[in-house]
Amino acid sequence: MKEPNVDKRSKEYREYKAWLKNFNEEQSKKPDGLGDVVAKITKATGIDKLVKFIAGEDCGCDERQKLLNKEFHFSKPNCLDELEYNWLSNFYKERKYNITFEQRERLYVIYNRVFSTTLKNSTCSSCLRGVMNKLETIIKTY
Repeated sequence: MKEPNVDKRSKEYREYKAWLKNFNEEQSKKPDGLGDVVAKITKATGIDKLVKFIAGEDCGCDERQKLLNKEFHFSKPNCLDELEYNWLSNFYKERKYNITFEQRERLYVIYNRVFSTTLKNSTCSSCLRGVMNKLETIIKTY
């Protein structure tokens, strides 16, 4: 929603500000990773209070939450640049059963950049299939 170009005392502006506040609150509630999801579940079920009662206030939950968020982060993929998009488009159009080492290497380089990972080029066919399927999904969204 675009900020209205009206008097800041108007009803329309107050509605916009209320919407913006609600939107920002909803965005901040989204979990960053698995640690946030576990924390929400333990809070909803009351497990967090039980653990703090048994183990004390410094039970290590915050550190575990940060570690889980870091290791299992929910992130959006990065956008493809023009060269990657063109190469992947041609690759999927001319899809062959045999993939060369260079093609496999290029797929992993693109995958690692787009998904912010550090996967190594592997001869494992199921690993390669997973990489190819995720990249194909990205190409189809363009």
